[in-house]
Amino acid sequence: MIGKEQFVIEVSEYQSIEYQSACAAYALLDLGIHPGDRICISAPNSVELFSVLVGALRIGIAPAVVSSSATEREIREMCRDIATEWVFRETDLQALIRDMNLEPRNLNELRNLPSCRPIHFTSGTSGRPKAVWSGWLTHEESEAWIADETAVWGFCAEDIHLVNGPLSHSAPLRFALMTFFNSGALIIPPKFTAETAIEAISRFGVTTTFMAPTHLQRIMESIETDRIPHSIRFIAHAGSTCKERIRLWTHEIFGVDKVFEFYGSTEGQFTVFPGSQWQEHPGSVGQVRPNREIRADSLGLLWSRSPAYAQFIYWGDEAKTHSTWSADNWFSVGDYGRIDAEGFVYLEGRKGDLIISGGVNVYPAEIERVLSNMPGIDCVVAFGLPDSIWGERVCVAVSGDVSESEVQKYLTFQLSAPKRPKSIFWVEEFPLTHSGKVDRLRIQNLLRESN
Repeated sequence: MIGKEQFVIEVSEYQSIEYQSACAAYALLDLGIHPGDRICISAPNSVELFSVLVGALRIGIAPAVVSSSATEREIREMCRDIATEWVFRETDLQALIRDMNLEPRNLNELRNLPSCRPIHFTSGTSGRPKAVWSGWLTHEESEAWIADETAVWGFCAEDIHLVNGPLSHSAPLRFALMTFFNSGALIIPPKFTAETAIEAISRFGVTTTFMAPTHLQRIMESIETDRIPHSIRFIAHAGSTCKERIRLWTHEIFGVDKVFEFYGSTEGQFTVFPGSQWQEHPGSVGQVRPNREIRADSLGLLWSRSPAYAQFIYWGDEAKTHSTWSADNWFSVGDYGRIDAEGFVYLEGRKGDLIISGGVNVYPAEIERVLSNMPGIDCVVAFGLPDSIWGERVCVAVSGDVSESEVQKYLTFQLSAPKRPKSIFWVEEFPLTHSGKVDRLRIQNLLRESN
């Protein structure tokens, strides 16, 4: 059951986040943290976490929220990267708010808009997480950032947004912040469960939510009926391939016009894809979102151009920042793809993931997308291993209740011969990065060592 402390909807409750964020802002100042400084927060989702984060943004302190499961070594490295010694955990957040008296304070010192976008660390799939930083925002830039997101998703004061993913991930935090700064309400359970999500959606008038495909799958597998009473006006999903059966179920339960996919990364958001367009453009991730441009170069590398308030650097990594941006202000996160005549974007792979087998370019993303739709497959990662004959041989690591012969038979009708895996590895549990994504690099390294 969802407790009152997890359900923020009444006006008085919304004002309590306003109050708590003010408490947190002044408590941070009293600790000797100054505007322009950075802090690191590692804690499970909670109203207190969100309030402290908003308080930091309102006073001009840049917060970096990292996974509550991050190790001490990971936290030390990330803190070193953004030059901070300030780390706040769950009990620290509660104390910041509980021990502060606002009566002698001048609340006019606090901005009603964020002073910056939070610092986010990339997943670290290239070997080490990178701190994405968009700089300090003027009042006008903050307004433009919020207006930009509102134009795409229509955030409003009547919204009740359900937070499912960890607030250390960029998409769940972005949707929560935009709801809050448009005076909407939030439901913030400490962690996702299918039961909690179903209860919130069916009982408490949730209007918007973001889910990873894994969340949708767990709800689909938990529900006992073919209907969920709801007031949803949009469900957004992204972060990994959405299996066709899960997508179609979501369309059926919530309405195809209520479901939206988008393509984005920690560094930026690029496309929006209404569910109503999926049948005509299967395999696409949609068309470019407003105020963005996207193009593919001669090699198929995707580049994007965004407004000034949405641009970024990698904190402390000038070389990586320089290699990410072009001279004419376009950036690439290393994804390959194509754009058709109607402007629909199709992803083909990630820079560094490309497999060249027998002289043929093979994109892991295509193999993963196709194989993820096979019944019995839970998770799949495609990659290449050195091979004396092929140069690289196509391999997949999978989890699920299927046999090798079943996989090969399925792929015979789905992929041409050069793309079909020559080696299949079964994995009981996939390792995850600090941000909860499958650690592709670690999987490949482990299997290389054992091969």
